[in-house]
Formats: sequence, structure tokens, C-alpha cells
Amino acid sequence: MTVAIIGGTGPQGRGVALRLAAAGEPVIIGSRDGARAADIAAELQAKLGPEAAIISGAENIDAVCRAGELVILAVPYAGHDRTLAALKPHLADKVLVDIVVPLRDGNPKAVDMPAEGSATEAAQALLGDDIPVVGALHNVSAHTLNALDTPINCDILICGNSLEAKNKTIALIEKMGVRAINAGLAESARAIEAITPILIRLNISKSFAGKHNGIKIWPAE
Repeated sequence: MTVAIIGGTGPQGRGVALRLAAAGEPVIIGSRDGARAADIAAELQAKLGPEAAIISGAENIDAVCRAGELVILAVPYAGHDRTLAALKPHLADKVLVDIVVPLRDGNPKAVDMPAEGSATEAAQALLGDDIPVVGALHNVSAHTLNALDTPINCDILICGNSLEAKNKTIALIEKMGVRAINAGLAESARAIEAITPILIRLNISKSFAGKHNGIKIWPAE
């Protein structure tokens, strides 16, 4: 079943597209410029082996309409609400997987949460209860996603108000060879999204050796 990635021409979207296609999931990346999306799709396909699924490109609305159940939103936060408003009429019977983090303009080491509490909750409020929104992939770096020769180095925290939608998202993400964990309702995104600028701060810190850090959930011994 084809997965649409809106904002798939950006670093995060490209990485998700590569990981899913490598796992055998057809992907269509969406952009405001359909020709650019098609060019990027061809570039990504060239990085994959012959056993990988097809990555194609299209204009945003066309990509959503051609998707199966799952549409991933990976646009910069500045375009988050505007993009969703344009896509809303075409998202009936689909799950919106929001991977956007509301990083502060000019300062990626901090968040600027919307009035709803998080980007995930803002998306749910904008789309209404009939279109389930799932927050996911907030704490994994674009570098890690694009490095196909190495496994993803973190767990993926999933949140949303629809258990069915979360389970579908978990099943998709786990095809990338990573553990996905149900972390609660959409309001959990307030904490999950806020972890991202902390990871960014660590990644650029001269006093911390690790790079491209992520979150792991470890059980007690």
C-alpha cells in the first residue's frame, strides 16, 4: 500500500522515503512542485537496490489522493498549518502521521509550541476528529534516517487519540527495523516534540561526544 510523504523533498522526508522503500513499501513523495518531487524521487530510487519498492513524486494533493491509508507530514513547521488546510479535503479515510516539530524560528535548540500544546495536537484540531492524527518520528535525526547502511539508533515514540491509527503507524514504522512504542494520547506530543531541541543541542555540543542522538526506552534490570 503506497505511503505518501508530504514534504518528502526535505532531509527528514527523504530519509523516511528511503527507509520505507528499502523495506518494500511503495512511497510517493509530495511537494508544492510536482516536477521537483519527481526529480528527487528518481534521485532517491538510484540509491536503492533492485529489490526496493518504487519511490515516485507528485504535487502534494495528487500524492495524498494516490496514497493508501497513511500520509506522512514532513514539512517545515512554518508551513504546517497551511499545508494541512490545503490537504484536509483530500484526507478522508486516511491517517495523518505528523512528524513535524515546532522548532523556534532561528533557534532549533528550543521549541515554540502552538496554542494547542504541540504540532500533533494542532494538526488534530485543524483536521477534526474524523481524520486521525498520529505523532511519530520526532526524535530521530535526518542523518540517521538517510544512512541506510546503519540501523536506526533509537526507539520511536508514537502518540495519538486513535488506537487503531497508532497501531497502523507502529506496524509501518517497525518495517524500518526499529522499535515503535505507543506513548499515549496526542497530548503526549507536548513532551515528545520538546525532546527534539534537547537532542539538537547535544548533537552540536562540544562537550558531548555523541552525534545524531536519539531516545531509547530501557526496562529496569
